[in-house]
Formats: sequence, structure tokens, C-alpha cells
Amino acid sequence: MEMPKPDAAIIQRRSEIVNALAAIVPGNGVIAGSDALRVFESDGLTAYRQVPLVAVLPSTTEQVSQVLRYCHEIGAKVVPRGAGTSLSGGALPLADGVLLVLSRLNRILDVDWDNRCVVAQPGVTNLGITAAVAHRGFYYAPDPSSQIACTVGGNIAENSGGVHCLKYGLTTNNVLGIEMVLIDGSVVRLGGRHLDSEGYDLLGLMTGSEGLLGVVTEVTLRILPRPATARALLIGFSSNEAGGDCVGAIIAAGIIPGGMEMMDRLAIAAAEDFIQAGYPLDVESLLIVELDGCAAEVDHLAAMVEGIARAKGAVSVRASASEEERLRFWAGRKAAFPAVGRISPDYYCMDGTIPRGQLPYVLSRMAAMSRACGLRVANVFHAGDGNLHPLILYDANEPGALTAAEAFGADILKLCVDVGGVLTGEHGVGVEKRDLMTYQFAALDLVQQQRVKCAFDPQGLLNPGKMFPELHRCAELGQFHVRAGQIRFPDIPRF
Repeated sequence: MEMPKPDAAIIQRRSEIVNALAAIVPGNGVIAGSDALRVFESDGLTAYRQVPLVAVLPSTTEQVSQVLRYCHEIGAKVVPRGAGTSLSGGALPLADGVLLVLSRLNRILDVDWDNRCVVAQPGVTNLGITAAVAHRGFYYAPDPSSQIACTVGGNIAENSGGVHCLKYGLTTNNVLGIEMVLIDGSVVRLGGRHLDSEGYDLLGLMTGSEGLLGVVTEVTLRILPRPATARALLIGFSSNEAGGDCVGAIIAAGIIPGGMEMMDRLAIAAAEDFIQAGYPLDVESLLIVELDGCAAEVDHLAAMVEGIARAKGAVSVRASASEEERLRFWAGRKAAFPAVGRISPDYYCMDGTIPRGQLPYVLSRMAAMSRACGLRVANVFHAGDGNLHPLILYDANEPGALTAAEAFGADILKLCVDVGGVLTGEHGVGVEKRDLMTYQFAALDLVQQQRVKCAFDPQGLLNPGKMFPELHRCAELGQFHVRAGQIRFPDIPRF
């Protein structure tokens, strides 16, 4: 993996940059000591590390604006960072770049019950949104496994999902508006408390843009009333393929569960040992299917799902008998990543998405690939929308082990594309999948994507080295402009 060549001139100006940033964010808002900066040297993809030039922790939108304006004026690169839970290296710092840490923008600004939305700063945790509205029977639907730590600004950057995204959508389906700061310091608002906006879908463009287009400083999120009844079913199968068949059959029957997750034997055993969620240990695969709605609807759908599962060869079916048991079922699934960390020195967490109908074939192929390369893989994934999260187990202390794990991971992602899927579902491209982008996209596709990047960031200062395997100079791609919330494109050639 190669990153942009460090700018020696910027590195030589480090003391000047630190002083300028300290004037913008006084007190302890600038971190420049080498030991202190090591806290920020990686995100959740810890295989890649780089100490930043300097880290700055603003606490207001105005400070963010001034920091970006200064960096724009001197040509310094900027890497935005939330809680650092990204698993694709999206927040990997640069040796010649300013790390813009948004964790101090952590207040909920307003709860609008009439419009069913929450206005918050980007450093508020995902679970913090739900905690703020739970007393009135509301919640925030996207719930990634890291929701206790990940922040809503980072959720927007990566378009995070979670175990309930099948029915209730990812972040893009639950964000109504944002305030963002462009690289030149301009503050722009997109969307708001209303449900839709005219013109270009810039809000959709920003959601999942991985910090390449602007820095989010405020978010407006949709909240939902909690369903009257929710019940989770644990369904065990004697093979992964049978479990995959059942997923497709449930959706084909017109049932959209609140959540539908799948785990294989290795992941089941790890999670059960860690959480004691009540998972069966004598099955090869386990589906967790949650139905929600009014009690009569849940009873009806649960019976339908059980019938489908039995027809597909389920060897066990168990329904949650209480809210505590339902939450325990989900606790095991959400703790699967740390649980797997207890059975292997290291693991490499992948993220790819496939058509649901390809689940049996892809699981079979991954098992064969695992045997061929000699690396174990624990499968934990959002079965309902085909978002796979294979965990490749390895020991980084063994020479060549990381390289082997990365090669196995690349083969899994290529398999996803080969069967009609895509490279990522919610973790983003970052540096992890950057060099695989040419496997999914033609050169022309990538050029057109960079034309949009150039509209927002003509000098390529925001999070460079991420997403695009080859960078083009904006002057070669055409002139675009984003100013004061307005975007203007020249005529784009038709191909």
C-alpha cells in the first residue's frame, strides 16, 4: 500500500503550523508531541499506522472553518477523524497532514419531537442518539456493532448500517440534513428537518464520501417510535449453505424482518463463550431473525419464518421469550468481533456485499478458499442485505501472515464483485480496498468520480490517498465549483 509522497516543505513548516493551529484552537486543542500523537496513528484497521504531522481538536464549527481555511491557504493536507472506529483505514493519518479530530463536537443540540428528528454535533455517539430519545419511546435505527463508540459524523462518512439496516435502512436513509465545511472554510447546509430537497442530491453524495468532500459539523437525524412488539428467532442449520438458502426464501416470501443476521460455527462458539447469549453450539450456521410490529403481526410472521426455516432444513428454532432474552441474542451478535479476538492473536475484518441469492455459493467458495490458503475465517454478516463481514484469523508475529490474510481478503472481495456484488457495504473503501477499485470500476468510472471530488476539493487536500488508486490533477478533468452551497458543473461529455 502506497500513500501520497510527503510534502517536505510542509513538514519543514511544522512548528509554524502548530503555532497557527494553536492560535485558532487555544488551550489544549492542539496535540504535537510524538508520544501523544501515537494515540491517533491508526483507526480500526490497525495493520496500517502513521503518526500525523499534528492533531487539532476543534470544539466549534467556526474553529473547523478556520482550520480548513488555513490549511487551504498553505496547501496542507487534512484528514478528518471521528472516533477512529473505521475498519478500512479511512482515518489513517498522513506524515505531512493535519489530523482534524472532531470528538469534542459532542453535544446534542435539539430534539424535535414534532418532526421526529435530532440535531446533533458529529462527535455524539450513535448509541447516544437513542439514549437521548428512549424515554419518549423513540430510537435511532442504524445500529452498527460499534455503536457504543462510533460517532454519527463517522457514520455519515462511511454510510454505516448495522443489524437492523435491512428494514430500516443505512445512515443515508436516516439522515435528513447536515452542516458541512468545505476545504476553503465555507460553511454549507444541505437538507434540514424536511424530508426532501430540490436539486442535486448533495446530501446523498456526502453520505459515504469518506471525508473526501467536506467535514460534517452538524447532523439532523430521523428518529423512529419503537415497535410495539419485537421477537428474535435463533434458527440453527447443519450447513452454511442451508442457512443461506433460508435467507433468500424468507425475503422471497415477502417478509422483511427488522434484522436478519447469520453466523457460522466458529463465530457462534466465540460469541457464546464470550457473552453466553444462549446460542446452540451443535449447528454449522445460525440465523438471528427479528420480527417487529404489533403483537398479532409478529405472531403471524414468526410462524411463517419458522415454517420456511423448517422447510429449508432447520435443525433448531428458538424464539425469545422476553425482552431481556431478545437483547441477549443480539448482544452475542454485536460482540462477535471482540469475541473472535479472544480466539486469535489477530484478525482481518472484511466488508463486501453480494446479491442475497448468491449467499450459498459464496459461503461455499469462501470455505474452499480458506482451506486452500490455510487461514481460518469466521463469518458474521448482515444476511438480509448480503453485507458480508468475514473475519480472517492470523498471527501478525508470523512472517508473511498479514500479507497472506490481505491476499485472502482481496480474493473474497473479488468474488463479491464476480457474483454481481460490490467491494463494500458500510466500512468504506479507505486504503483497504483502494487498489481493488479498478476491479469493480472501469478507468472512465473512476475519472468521473474524481471529477466530483475536484468540484469540492480542487487541490486534493481532503483525505488524499484514500479511495482512488490513481489520482488525476483536477485541471486535467475540467473546472468545477462549489461555493456557498451551490454546485455548478460544466457540460460532462457523453460516452
